[in-house]
Amino acid sequence: MTMTPQQAGWFQGTFTRLVDNVDRAVMGKRDVVSLVTAAMLAEGHVLLEDAPGTGKTSLAKSMAATVQGTSTRIQFTPDLLPSDVTGVTIYDQQNHTFSFHKGPVFTSILLADEINRASPKTQSALLEVMEEGRVTIDGEAHEVGRPFLVLATQNPIETAGTYRLPEAQLDRFLIKATIGYPSMEVTERILAGSAERNPSGRLQALITTDAIADMADLGQTVHVDGAVLRYVAELADATRQDQDTRLGVSVRGALAMIRLAKVWAAAQGRHYVIPDDVKVLSQPTWAHRLVMDPEAEFAGVTQASVIQRVLGDVPAPQNRAERTTTD
Repeated sequence: MTMTPQQAGWFQGTFTRLVDNVDRAVMGKRDVVSLVTAAMLAEGHVLLEDAPGTGKTSLAKSMAATVQGTSTRIQFTPDLLPSDVTGVTIYDQQNHTFSFHKGPVFTSILLADEINRASPKTQSALLEVMEEGRVTIDGEAHEVGRPFLVLATQNPIETAGTYRLPEAQLDRFLIKATIGYPSMEVTERILAGSAERNPSGRLQALITTDAIADMADLGQTVHVDGAVLRYVAELADATRQDQDTRLGVSVRGALAMIRLAKVWAAAQGRHYVIPDDVKVLSQPTWAHRLVMDPEAEFAGVTQASVIQRVLGDVPAPQNRAERTTTD
């Protein structure tokens, strides 16, 4: 089944209301809020690389309040254990049985604060749940439910005592984004409301978690023309062939682009994906997946510049999706 124009209109209206609601608490960052909301509806996860105090926690709480979900925060530290994230099985001496005590990962929106400060072993505790939406403890699988969004943060400035995220884990983040500091005008508005310590507390839930899951399913019915699929494949291959990269966009990365582009198109009120959707999403979806050649990196070449060069080299197809939306 392919999304209809009427369904696309409803999707756009609902998406806009969700973003508007979060934007009331996270002021001046509508572009980032839109990206994170799209990532949630694409059932992906977000890596926020930003300085402290830019509103990452407020974003997570506001998202959870908007979708009638729960929000949990884990402060990652070097002594954090995998069981502190996923949960642990405890023996009940009175009943002579083992019972599973859920960890903070069982939530709608998980804020993994400074994820790169935990050991690689603890970081890997998130791999299964980010990929499959479940945790396996002692051979038994426990579903975390839908929606499930990991908002992981890391500080790009202070790197002492941190563990760099491996490429396999970076590849599991649908997008990487930066909130950044607000403009002077927005800063004044924030300071004017400084008496309110928890802006997300005044937000009203607009939609249930079940409805969000239904929206996620609906978003994946957006039509993608074969020419657009080939365009994504050619772009991914071009990043692998680029002289300045050691590793380009993986197949998982190409699939992530298609999933996110479908939701992004529906959020614009379209029931089909166009090449411009891919162009807009290429930096947040792909840049963090590239592994640069050390010499090129030393010379100042960045992941962003490689993506930009690839977009210029690979010709985009014509927008044929308007004519073929019911293949």
